[in-house]
Amino acid sequence: MRARAFNLQRGEITAFLSLIFVLLISFIAAMLEGTIVQVSKNQKRLAVDSAIFSIFGEYQKELLKNYEILAIDSSYGTDSPNEQNLLDHMYYYGTTGMEHNILGIQYLSDNKGCAFREQVLEYMEETYGISAVRELTGKTGIWEELKQQGEEASQRDEIVNRELDDFINENEIILPEEDNPLPHVEALKHSSILELVLPKDFQLSARAIIPEEQAGSRGLRSGRGTFYIRQGMNGIEERLLFQEYLLKKFSSAADVKGRNRNLSYELEYMIGGKASDTENLEMVIKKLLTIRFGINYLYLQSDAAKQAEAEALALTLSTLAGLPAVSAAVKQALLAAWAFGESMLDLRSLLSGKRAALIKNTENWQLSLSSLMTLGTGEDMQEGMDAEGGITYRDYLRVLLFLENEDKLTVKALERIEQNMRTEVKEEAFCVDTCVVKLRLQNKAEIRRGLTYQFPVYFGYE
Repeated sequence: MRARAFNLQRGEITAFLSLIFVLLISFIAAMLEGTIVQVSKNQKRLAVDSAIFSIFGEYQKELLKNYEILAIDSSYGTDSPNEQNLLDHMYYYGTTGMEHNILGIQYLSDNKGCAFREQVLEYMEETYGISAVRELTGKTGIWEELKQQGEEASQRDEIVNRELDDFINENEIILPEEDNPLPHVEALKHSSILELVLPKDFQLSARAIIPEEQAGSRGLRSGRGTFYIRQGMNGIEERLLFQEYLLKKFSSAADVKGRNRNLSYELEYMIGGKASDTENLEMVIKKLLTIRFGINYLYLQSDAAKQAEAEALALTLSTLAGLPAVSAAVKQALLAAWAFGESMLDLRSLLSGKRAALIKNTENWQLSLSSLMTLGTGEDMQEGMDAEGGITYRDYLRVLLFLENEDKLTVKALERIEQNMRTEVKEEAFCVDTCVVKLRLQNKAEIRRGLTYQFPVYFGYE
């Protein structure tokens, strides 16, 4: 009985150990299976990460070199830009056998060039810092006042001249033409402003673009998906930084850059928006004329000596016309004409590379009242002075850029980049709306038969 009981006990132990062994083998097999699956997942992730890093390493080198902008040209230099090109390059870099679905893609021109502005601000902050524009932030209020002051002065000029015309017509009088600058100045206002202010040796550009070919005039390709957007891009410091970038990278009448660009006055184009350099320069000069007119007209209202001079001439003209009562209206018209003439000389200074006084006084006032009669004629030899402490044409471009709409400036800058890449770099198929800056993919990989692994991946130039 003892032997039988012993044998039975040994049998039970053997069965128990067998079960333990089976469980142990199963556990080890499960661990191995899990490890293999996890390793396979990691390998797939590494393959996708490596591939997406590689395609984002294929940024457009000339775009970075010339404009400090990172973006993949999804056309890869061909006439067929499409998202499949990106996926094909993913497969080339080691993701063969996987499936990629683009959940989100952002182009350089999306959201009115938001991604472009983000990169510009990051570059400017890292290269120059906020301190580069900090001293300008306190001047922006003055710039806006100058614009408003000029517009109000121009409106006042129109009112004064209209009232004077009405008064003359009602009383049926004619002001004498001799020593009367008013008709001459009125004729100057309707003549070519470029002929009045450009230096004699100034080589006016004849370059022009086709508006329909510009990025802002065609239906731009749009991305999809949601991406992080930098906050505060329209703050004063950010706006000034962006405008400093424009001043550094693009050409103007005072600083022509590039030999093969189809516009020489690019900053003027961003402000004027016209097709030719001539038209854009004229638009900018007219805007500057408004600002300078406001400055000069306001000064004349405070200068007692010049007021007296204008009053004396006004009284003489109105007396000769037989109606002394009109002298007050004639005086204001003369002051406005005088301010206009002085503004012409200020513009000559700016376009000659000189400085124009921001605040007028007796020392930096240039034009005598009698010289109004010869302004713009063959006897006009005045070139404009270089006012100590004044500001240059480039400084005024900074003012005008700040007064423009940020979205407009961004789109115009992208248009110039696109055109310059085509004409200067000879990337004839380059389009800003095919330049990828951010990409989000959903990936599907087969681990083994019947088992797949799906995971997202994101990369962007930030």
